[in-house]
Amino acid sequence: MDNFQIETAQNIGIQQNSASIGDRILAFLVDLFIIIIYTILSMLLLAGLEADRFGEMVYYVVIGLPVFLYYLLFETFWGGKTPGKAALKIRVVKLDGSRPAFSNYLIRWLLRIIDISIGSGSIAVVTILLNGKGQRLGDMAAKTTVISEKRKVSLANTLAVEIPENYVPKYPQVTVLKDRDVQDIKEIYRTARVKGRHDVVIALAEKTASVLGVKFEEKPMAFIKQVIEDYNYFTQQ
Repeated sequence: MDNFQIETAQNIGIQQNSASIGDRILAFLVDLFIIIIYTILSMLLLAGLEADRFGEMVYYVVIGLPVFLYYLLFETFWGGKTPGKAALKIRVVKLDGSRPAFSNYLIRWLLRIIDISIGSGSIAVVTILLNGKGQRLGDMAAKTTVISEKRKVSLANTLAVEIPENYVPKYPQVTVLKDRDVQDIKEIYRTARVKGRHDVVIALAEKTASVLGVKFEEKPMAFIKQVIEDYNYFTQQ
């Protein structure tokens, strides 16, 4: 599945990795397995109870509600995840990357009837493949999508910068850079430090600031270090 760009509240474009069709189908199968096991266990329990016809109807309604509301409840109270989605490391988010509201979850849940129940999921699969943002009809109506939280090994991972949990980035503009750009910045910076070429570091800092459209107040070496750490911060979210 192709990546797509989302716009943050600061109007910064960030590439988002949408969940693949394979992961979404596997997540669905895991959830379906859980629902089937729950239903079988509930039926066995019912078989061991003595109740009149009205009591049985009430029991069927009670045990059926968790199945009926399975996706809505889990996604609402578990940050866009169901057990299946959690197992495949995917979750539901809004198109801007933020957490959906209950109304968003409700809309995509209601349209499961069209997307998945009718046509055994074929409508959802075709829509996702044609949409380009990992959206089925329910997602399009709710303005949501399903993203993958799996980390891909890329040049960004070779930067070897550890970001603390309470880290606060200073230059959100670094998201305009690509993995190769940051890797080049890191390599030039490292080489210049080894050779004692402070002039190269200054030129690198000025060029980087020009590309980002910012002015830095810290020393050139501190600025370059900040850029690398900020880039790692945003790409690890």
